[in-house]
Amino acid sequence: MRATYQGVPPVRSQAKAVIQADPRHLLTGLALTTALVLSQTLPGAAQVDPETTTAETTQALPGSVADRPLTFADLAEQVSPSVVNITTSTTVAERTGPQGIVPEGSPFEDFFNDLENGPGGQPRRSSALGSGFVISADGFIVTNNHVIEGADEIEVEFFPGDGQPPQQLPATLVGTDPNVDIAVLKVEYPTPLKFVEFGDSNGMGLRVGDWVMAMGNPLGQGFSVSAGIVSARNRALSGTYDDYIQTDAAINRGNSGGPLFNMEGKVIGVNTAILSPNGGSIGIGFAMSSAVVINVVDQLREFGETRRGWLGVRIQDVTPDMVSAIDGLDGARGALITDVPPGPAEEAGLLAGDVILSYDGADVADTRELVRRVGNSEVGATIPLQVLRNGEEVAVDVTLGRRETDEATAFPASDTGPETPDPTGDMLGLTLSPVTPELTEEYSLDDREGLVVTAVDPDSDAASKGLAPGDLITDAGQQAVATLDDLKARIDNAVEAGQTSLLLLVRRDGNPRFLALSLEDLAADQ
Repeated sequence: MRATYQGVPPVRSQAKAVIQADPRHLLTGLALTTALVLSQTLPGAAQVDPETTTAETTQALPGSVADRPLTFADLAEQVSPSVVNITTSTTVAERTGPQGIVPEGSPFEDFFNDLENGPGGQPRRSSALGSGFVISADGFIVTNNHVIEGADEIEVEFFPGDGQPPQQLPATLVGTDPNVDIAVLKVEYPTPLKFVEFGDSNGMGLRVGDWVMAMGNPLGQGFSVSAGIVSARNRALSGTYDDYIQTDAAINRGNSGGPLFNMEGKVIGVNTAILSPNGGSIGIGFAMSSAVVINVVDQLREFGETRRGWLGVRIQDVTPDMVSAIDGLDGARGALITDVPPGPAEEAGLLAGDVILSYDGADVADTRELVRRVGNSEVGATIPLQVLRNGEEVAVDVTLGRRETDEATAFPASDTGPETPDPTGDMLGLTLSPVTPELTEEYSLDDREGLVVTAVDPDSDAASKGLAPGDLITDAGQQAVATLDDLKARIDNAVEAGQTSLLLLVRRDGNPRFLALSLEDLAADQ
């Protein structure tokens, strides 16, 4: 037998019957109604079958939506032998702040740092505390990169108990990934260690509102357990590959690197950061999802470094005001290519102005999603893309490169020389001129064809979109422009096609970005 949950109508009917039978029993009816509210809102509250034993009522069925835990004690006891405290020591020449994913003093600074001053300005030892968890019987441990970054010595303290290793063991660094703030350590011990497994951070039990449990070493106080719910999903803080689970389970300094568990005892996140005005928990904590961490950990264990796929393009989100300017696009979706340097994308035939609609058979919502999926793809894999080009969808297969080695040299300046200058003119609230040696020197332009913005009407749509003198317009309507006549032709074509905006590719300091400028005033004049 196990706990059974009574539905709402029977209890309400019983309360109503009591009151109707004798108004003097109003308080009894209200008490029954209150019991109903509590049974439906308090975790684990239930109407229990009289024959159910006490031991049976404390058991929660893994994966069951209906059942709620009466206690977290069994779960904590199950996983605690695999959770560890981490202490690092570093020799520093002068006082330094924590070396994490955020600067000193930031509300996201999420680990405890204690500095011991050396006498007479001598080098001193800097100590830091954090958390981690064992993921294999042979001693691999996961924590945050900012917990161990720059450390000379790393020690791991195990949860005390029968059959556990000595309180502390030295650990060696296997590899780190600062992009997602993950590090893998290794300890040596003659007998198999107790470990925990990763769970599916996108699976059942990880909806907003589902229970989670955090473990770690908050403020250096030793092993600690806190529980809460999933507050939000897919949060982004500052990184390219961010996919954070937000939780109100108490996370404080020192919890960094510790596990966030689902109710089956699987790790679905690595506690990394908090949002707080005072450095303490206010119920807004972030754990990097296992969907990101698993792939990183596997690569660090195998190679000691990450090997992410690389498409070889610069991209930006499609904004709502761009939709009417991109032929064939029905909404603000996909990733808009702004530049294609030599590399995988160029070899596959992708072009600036293409909109990537799907990657490996799945729709692309925005650039963040595309970057994460490409990074999780295997280097050398051939991936099918669906792109929108000149109003038509085109299938393209791309063989991915490796981001860590290819990206740094992927965007060289073009060798194309400047064209013979045409007279300066005003269009779309901009004063424009073809590229000249004088303008190239004045605005530090690279050697590209295009129209240089030399002035902007402060009352124009161009000004509201942030265009400024020195910007270089290289494309309009997804076609190259080198002269004022080129731009006028693109404007005329867009107005005749009934478009309300014109898509411009603008380069500032060599970095490309698409902007859509309104054509409504021009359309009205014609």
